[in-house]
Amino acid sequence: MVSTLIIIGVIVIIVAVFVVAIALNYRKVGPNEVLIISGGRKRTVTDPDGTKKKIGYRMHIGGGTFMLPLLESAQTLPLEVFTVPIKTPEVLTAAGVHIIAEAIAQVKVGSKEYFIRTAAEQFLGRGAAGIKEVASQILEGSVRAVLGSMTVEEIYQQREEVASRVMQTSSDDFERMGLQVLSFALKDISDTQGYLTALGQPRIAQVKAEAEVAQAEADKESTIKAALARKEGDVVKFHAETELAEANRDYELKRSEYQAIINQKRATTDMAYDIERQKLNQQLRRQEFEVKLVEKDGGIKLEEREIERKKKELEAQVRLPAEAKSFQAKAEADAESYRLALMAKGKNEAKRNDGLTEAELLRARGEAEAAAMKDKAESWKTYNEAAIYQMVLDRLPELARAVSEPLSKVDKIVMMNSGEGNLGASKITGQIAEVLAQLPTIVETLTGMDLKSFLKKANDTKKSGSSETPDTPK
Repeated sequence: MVSTLIIIGVIVIIVAVFVVAIALNYRKVGPNEVLIISGGRKRTVTDPDGTKKKIGYRMHIGGGTFMLPLLESAQTLPLEVFTVPIKTPEVLTAAGVHIIAEAIAQVKVGSKEYFIRTAAEQFLGRGAAGIKEVASQILEGSVRAVLGSMTVEEIYQQREEVASRVMQTSSDDFERMGLQVLSFALKDISDTQGYLTALGQPRIAQVKAEAEVAQAEADKESTIKAALARKEGDVVKFHAETELAEANRDYELKRSEYQAIINQKRATTDMAYDIERQKLNQQLRRQEFEVKLVEKDGGIKLEEREIERKKKELEAQVRLPAEAKSFQAKAEADAESYRLALMAKGKNEAKRNDGLTEAELLRARGEAEAAAMKDKAESWKTYNEAAIYQMVLDRLPELARAVSEPLSKVDKIVMMNSGEGNLGASKITGQIAEVLAQLPTIVETLTGMDLKSFLKKANDTKKSGSSETPDTPK
């Protein structure tokens, strides 16, 4: 068991070491780099001129690849574009003038395998700095060669030609080192002798002279045109002032006419406004009068409705209860008479069996009781009429209070006076007195009882009683 575990542990360790070794020997580069892996077996390559040779390295552009442990090593070569600034010392041109040139170029390692192999052989250990340094030296020499074969005027005027000749002159040297010139541009040229400045002086003087002549011609023409313009302007000004004066005159005349029309219209409008205002005031007074009439009619209708309500209330509280009590008393009297008659009849029938004498006795008693009941009914009738009148009289103060009570709840009373009769509160008091004076008539209308006749009769009875009282002792 122990030996098995040892074997498994050893295997795990070996696998782990193998994995670590593989991981350490896997190299990666970016798309702007080429991985040069040296060692391993050699392989044969063919140059563009047909020459074949054996090399002991391989290339891998971008990505990653495995290296053989202990047998291969890797280095990177940049494939990106390098900007190379160039500034030459004083260069003698074809005309013997010394100038200084400034330029800029874009250089990179060629993308073809031959260029990469050539550049790797020459710059693998030097890197980007070595590429820039060598490219700058080659370009500077080419620029000096091209500038020496051209005049200053040609260099200044034909910069594209200078750039083309520089790239053409340096292309062979760059190709032999595995490099390419992507672009070249001549930025500026200068000199320390003032040649370039003097070169432009004649043209500057010529341009200035031509400018002065043109300015003089322009001033002359402008002066002539200005004089003509002033002349025409004065004529136009005089005509304009004349037309303006005429226009002002016409304007003032029209303005006066318009002002007269406006004043006339304004007077008419003011008069119409006054008339309309008077009409509106009359309409307002008429509407106020109509409102007052409506309020008066409303008050009259309210009083009529209140009287009608009191009539119905009197009928419900006095007449109907009195009639009910009268009917009740009469019914009770009739019932009592009928009961006594039935009792007398029953007793007579009973006594008839007992004997004629008893029957006659009962008949006489019944007739006496009947006569008594009749007298009693008559007295009940008389008493009922007096009681009804007494109840009505007792209700009169309540009716008077009910008639006058709504006035205590009125917030505002608008009274219209035609110029006759009483005014103010005295008129209201008089109207209330008239309403109260109509109460007997209302009671007679509702119940059929003539309070005036009853009171007069009662008064006459009282007077007659008073007049007969002294004779009673006689």
